Amino acid sequence: APVLISILLGASFSRYQVEESVEHLLAPTHSLAKIERNLVDSLFPVNRSKHRLYSDLQTPGRYGRVIITSFRKANMLDQHHTDLILKLHSAVTRIQVQRPGFNYTFAHICILNNDKTCIVDDIVHVLEELKAARSSNRTNFAITYPITHLKDGREVYNGHQLGGVTVHSKDRVKSAEAIQLTYYLQAINSLNDMVAEKWESIFCDTVELFQKSNRKVKMYPFTSSSLKEDFQKTSRVSERYLITSLVLVVTLAILCCSMQDCVRSKPWLGLLGLLTVTLATLTAAGIINLTGGKYNSTFLGIPFVMLGHGLYGTFEMLSSWRKTREDQHVKERTAAVFADSMLSFSLTTAMYLVTFGIGASPFTNIEAARIFCCNSCIAIFFNYLYVLSFYGSSLVFTGYIENNYQHSIFCRKVPKPEVLQEKPAWYRFLLTARFSEDTADSEETNTYESHLLVWFLKRYYCDWITNTYVKPFVVLFYLVYISFALMGYLQVSEGSDLSNIVATATRTIEYTTAQQKYFSNYSPVIGFYIYESIEYWNTSVQEDVLEYTKGFVRISWFESYLNYLRKLNISTGLPKKNFTDMLRNSFLKTPQFAHFSEDIIFSKKYNNEVDVVASRMFLVAKTMETKREELYDLLETLRKLSLTSKVKFIVFNPSFVYMDRYASSVGAPLQNSCISALFLLFFSAFLVADSLINVWLTLTVASVEFGVIGFMTLWKVELDCISVLCLIYGINYTIDNCAPLLSTFVLGKEFTRTKWVKNALEVHGVAILQSYLCYIVGLIPLAAVPSNLTRTLFRCLFLIALVTFFHCFAILPVILTFLPPSKKKRKEKKNPENREEIECVEMVDMDSTRVVDQITTV
Repeated sequence: APVLISILLGASFSRYQVEESVEHLLAPTHSLAKIERNLVDSLFPVNRSKHRLYSDLQTPGRYGRVIITSFRKANMLDQHHTDLILKLHSAVTRIQVQRPGFNYTFAHICILNNDKTCIVDDIVHVLEELKAARSSNRTNFAITYPITHLKDGREVYNGHQLGGVTVHSKDRVKSAEAIQLTYYLQAINSLNDMVAEKWESIFCDTVELFQKSNRKVKMYPFTSSSLKEDFQKTSRVSERYLITSLVLVVTLAILCCSMQDCVRSKPWLGLLGLLTVTLATLTAAGIINLTGGKYNSTFLGIPFVMLGHGLYGTFEMLSSWRKTREDQHVKERTAAVFADSMLSFSLTTAMYLVTFGIGASPFTNIEAARIFCCNSCIAIFFNYLYVLSFYGSSLVFTGYIENNYQHSIFCRKVPKPEVLQEKPAWYRFLLTARFSEDTADSEETNTYESHLLVWFLKRYYCDWITNTYVKPFVVLFYLVYISFALMGYLQVSEGSDLSNIVATATRTIEYTTAQQKYFSNYSPVIGFYIYESIEYWNTSVQEDVLEYTKGFVRISWFESYLNYLRKLNISTGLPKKNFTDMLRNSFLKTPQFAHFSEDIIFSKKYNNEVDVVASRMFLVAKTMETKREELYDLLETLRKLSLTSKVKFIVFNPSFVYMDRYASSVGAPLQNSCISALFLLFFSAFLVADSLINVWLTLTVASVEFGVIGFMTLWKVELDCISVLCLIYGINYTIDNCAPLLSTFVLGKEFTRTKWVKNALEVHGVAILQSYLCYIVGLIPLAAVPSNLTRTLFRCLFLIALVTFFHCFAILPVILTFLPPSKKKRKEKKNPENREEIECVEMVDMDSTRVVDQITTV
């Protein structure tokens, strides 16, 4: 049934859809910045936002962008490079997108100016004037930075168009190492958007082709589609690494379940355990696809979530099978396995469903995290059902093969030792097996102890870790672990940089690196929007507005505008109506202020009175470093000012959509999952046999999570969507591995603590070690994937597995030997006259099925 369900549901995955919107996935769902963007769009049309200003002031829209620099740090404003850049500009404007019946050029899809011409960056006009000045041998043309003046008298900002600038004579540009050009496109309908998307693709090809013919310069193209393409590129570049990971896990799973005894070896169960996980993942993928879900690259983490939980469950069942008596019927042995292992597996599965279920709830503000948690819940649920059914049935089949003394791989009947003596050495090696009748009655040795891992733990490791001389070093090592974890925990930073989720060898990474290198002197352009009708002619209002813009570098006209208002107000003393009329007429007639009227909305009322209902200006913060934290601080500062100011204003930049409440949004799933896990552990303490189990489990989870957060920070992993999802998984992974150990130890009676520590490791240590080895081997290829997303995934999952393993095999075995619960000393043996005598009568049927009937007498 699981196989058929997986095939039917998994078949729909051949038509899966890919999530196109990165903002939908990674921007906080409930964001104040999105509301502010809608308000800005309603007040000021998009074309006005692009007019004579570099930046995505309202919405990124469709655009093509390129940074031109030199390998030798040459001056990009010299004659050779100026001609080269203008030649590139000409080539870009001639790009054609062929459609049936018409060829679209940049002029057909560009955003238009008021005079119905394409809006281009002012740096192009600067370069054209510079070229004209050189042609006419004029030496009086100078470029100033970050604000320069064109020959038509316009004042333009070039802080984001000139990079690596060297100035002399205050602000006069001596040289510039980089120049950035931007081409804005229309996307007003589906056809227009499709043409613009194709234009962006041809734009990148054109720039790359242009660079091949001009190898002394380096060009970094970037478009509005680059981030989306590079985010999904992680899935494509990961394919062969994931296949390698699958092959390694299959190989090691088979080896971990194998032993020299050809009857008791279980290689097929190792393979079938991995197949169980695969079927569950495929079923979940089919359900997600049929319900309208869309694929994104964060789903690469789901197979590793399944691998850690599913393989441990199957290995724990196999470990329980080794503890059953071989003379029992297969049904009795299977019943014992389910009774021994499925209770803990059911509880840990429930914990997975609760923690990931909380992450999938509406409380999660990051859509990518919510979808990941939802899909993980579905996959974990089906994995539990498939372990019960598919893997349980597989265990029964191999049980019959073992009871009939058939070869574990070839299913052939294994001959008796006397028959094997006549065969070649290689044949005897392949068919080595111990028969029950070969074991003397006095021998109580379990035949499964010849398994390498069982033999290693029982004979060597358990005695070594509980040795009196080893314990102090383990405690000291734990103190060092806590110290480094604390050092990293104090340096945790939130990462909202979108380059952390894309493949490495991509346009996004190259462009972002170049932009931070050359254009990080100034922050992105921030729109300052006043959305109420205020008394602009009032001097006190003008002072209030200026008060809230202190500390920022102004780009635009605002200070000149306010000075102009003061002059009008002082010189005329006109009332409001006449003042606003004069203001409007002055803007329309004065060349210096001609374009300022685009940033003021005039409203004409019923009595012909003109009022200013909204206005805006643009701010750029001077940044001394390239850290994004400065932009976070700037956003928070402006937000606080907007709440306390006398003037109603908002600040906006498209990047604020990703930053707004990001810290609280990205940590919310982890916080909610931790709270739910702790609540369940506390609540279930009243239901379990001993509440100390949950106390120790809570402390262990806290220690592991604390260490993982600290060490991942030291490993340069920020707290973003991917790392938070890994930390949620870390809670469950720790419970998966530590809960059986702690239960066996705490519930053990009589003997000493050391004895029960050894017993817990012997019973559950093999399953933990097997799943850990398979998990680590599966993770190793992930480290080689050229993607920042998989890099974060590998580092977090590797730390979770390593720290949990360290707690299971070192910290807990040592600490539990001298901390509660206490154990009673072994009781004295009963007197011989009080012992029970058990007489066993064994009846064997024709099918060699052993049924033991016990007749007890005292």
